[in-house]
Amino acid sequence: MSRLGSIGARLYRGEVGYDFVGKRMIWYGLSVLITITAIVGLGVRGLNMGIEFSGGAVFTTPKTSVSVTHAQEEAEKASGHAAIVQQLGGDALRIQISEVDTAKADQIREDLAEDFGIPAQDINAELVGPSWGEQIANKAWLGLGIFMALVVVYLAIAFEWRMALAALVALIHDLTITVGIYALVGFEVTPGTVIGLLTILGYSLYDTVVVFDGLKEASKDITKQTRYTYSEIANRSLNATLVRSINTTVVALLPVAGLLFIGGGVLGGGMLNDISLSLFVGLAAGAYSSIFIATPLVADLKEREPAMKALAKRVHAKRVSAAAKAENEPEGAPQDAAPEDAVPGGEEAAAVVGQRGRPAPRSGGGRRGRPSGKRR
Repeated sequence: MSRLGSIGARLYRGEVGYDFVGKRMIWYGLSVLITITAIVGLGVRGLNMGIEFSGGAVFTTPKTSVSVTHAQEEAEKASGHAAIVQQLGGDALRIQISEVDTAKADQIREDLAEDFGIPAQDINAELVGPSWGEQIANKAWLGLGIFMALVVVYLAIAFEWRMALAALVALIHDLTITVGIYALVGFEVTPGTVIGLLTILGYSLYDTVVVFDGLKEASKDITKQTRYTYSEIANRSLNATLVRSINTTVVALLPVAGLLFIGGGVLGGGMLNDISLSLFVGLAAGAYSSIFIATPLVADLKEREPAMKALAKRVHAKRVSAAAKAENEPEGAPQDAAPEDAVPGGEEAAAVVGQRGRPAPRSGGGRRGRPSGKRR
């Protein structure tokens, strides 16, 4: 822990760091590859929509010794449609069948009861009409659109339009990856999934705003200095908040991983999978996009400004001048303090170089000691 804290402190002070912004084309390419994979999975397999959106019937049985495979075969035989069977706690079964009306649902319940050897009245049947699911889907899309619009307006006012655009791209990036993963693994999309998606958007936005707030403070009056370009300041700011972002993500992922892998996998709580998978994938994607997408994209947009282009030229010219001056100095001559922008590590390293370049002061205030006149 002390080692991690030391690394975090050095990252915050700018003594060490990783060039996230300078290598942004690598992250852009990786994100494009992941997004294309998600879109292909969505187009080929599609989403497994729950009955809340497609309409159908859900049958819940009491404790039974019937296996999931056998229950699925019997449900498909009785209904003539594909069935999804999940084992609940206490060996109960949840059987979901799409496109089933009331009369058909009663007949299916009778057939299942006869096959499973349990009374028909002990099997609970719930019917959901497709019109209700369509209303839920429309409200979900409307809520998502309103959320996105409010995010853009808020960030444009609190920061600037470039940061608002970068945050919007990061949010769409997170949504696309999460929905694509759902299509690839075939998990059922339920209202819990929609809740999970809206939750990860809020988390991703929070992480992005934390990074942007540090960048806004670090880039204040940036044109009045010639040490760093905007991209370099953005990278230093990103490294300063890196440990905080990682810690926040890990702490958030641990309980969600417990829901997904222990609750849904080990304990058989299949109803938890719809929300836990969206949270797990979305939280990881949100942390990635905040670090590797949002801030580099802001730096890309800012570097196109005439003022930032002029600043980059001044910084480059000053560094070239400092390098040429260092080369022309006679070997062994006292060195003046090197410019801070020419020294990796910033102000602290520059201070060290400046101290080494000065001749060491003589002891005794610079005066030679006189012989005492005594001989031994």
